[in-house]
Amino acid sequence: MNHFKKKQLKVLTWHVHGNYLYYLTQANCLFYLPVTSPTKPGYYGKTKSFPWGENVKEIPAEDIKNIDIDCIIFQSNFNPANPTHDYLAEQMEILSFYQRTHVPKLFIEHDPPRRHPTDTRHPLYDSTITLVHVTAFNQLMWDSGTTATTVIEHGVMTPSTTTYTGEINKGIVVINNIYKRGRRLGLDIYEKVKNEIPLDLIGMGSEEIGGLGEITPLELPSVIAKYRFFFHPARYTSLGLSVLEAMLTGLPIVGLATTELPTIITNGKNGYIHTDIDYLIGKMKTLLLDKNMAMRLGKEAKKTAAERFSITRFAADWEQLIEDTVLDTKLLTNIKKMRGVQTITL
Repeated sequence: MNHFKKKQLKVLTWHVHGNYLYYLTQANCLFYLPVTSPTKPGYYGKTKSFPWGENVKEIPAEDIKNIDIDCIIFQSNFNPANPTHDYLAEQMEILSFYQRTHVPKLFIEHDPPRRHPTDTRHPLYDSTITLVHVTAFNQLMWDSGTTATTVIEHGVMTPSTTTYTGEINKGIVVINNIYKRGRRLGLDIYEKVKNEIPLDLIGMGSEEIGGLGEITPLELPSVIAKYRFFFHPARYTSLGLSVLEAMLTGLPIVGLATTELPTIITNGKNGYIHTDIDYLIGKMKTLLLDKNMAMRLGKEAKKTAAERFSITRFAADWEQLIEDTVLDTKLLTNIKKMRGVQTITL
């Protein structure tokens, strides 16, 4: 048995998706988050929404070039017209020449291609950087060219004290800014279903269409645990963390049989998926009438989430990838040095 404690690698990344970043920082690494004043997108640092660990450090963006970093993790943002902004532009502003040319790098792609689901070339044109997808569906849809890709599936966690009750005889939908994001996130589907099924909507900007507004990530599990089922109307997106958090809380899932969800939800086992909205409405009506069925499906949903989307597995996968990336870069650097010495000798 190896009793030596591994070095805690130092990682620079941006605050792009708060929930994902919080889960990422469960990995045994020291994470540096650049911050600016006034704050601009990606430079939010440690927001008050999460109980950040001691391994997460804020650092002024102008000081990044003066610190020792083992790995840099770039991330896609919400702007489909410029998804690699921090990689293509901002690294020139906040990284030193040495950091840009010698520090190993990874790039997280959070979303599937927006413009076309099969023929879009990923804008990361760099064979020296591994493109990390959060779902196999995303990896399948992007044309990554010669860029190396891998998949690290989500990992989630919810308070162990949260218990599903299903006492509110409604479905719950959790989507931020669904009114602005429209058909892609299923606004029209939500409105169609709401005409026949009692639904509540949670998320940023949800008040615009009669929703309950935003609820903090730490409070969300205890709130949704009271609803009969979780409805996910998104047509085309990455796998929503809220879906997995709902599963781990013990809610049965009803959603569209699109993107990654068909590999997770099995009809009649842990929820229902289909491309026929009327079919889904019928299943929702059944769940509203049969609480015992909802409890049974929710129990299986929780089991699925715990087995496939464990935060322990997720953190271990990230630790391994970061460690391998750092080691591979060091090995390549040493090989180049050796070749340089040989060339001089000859």
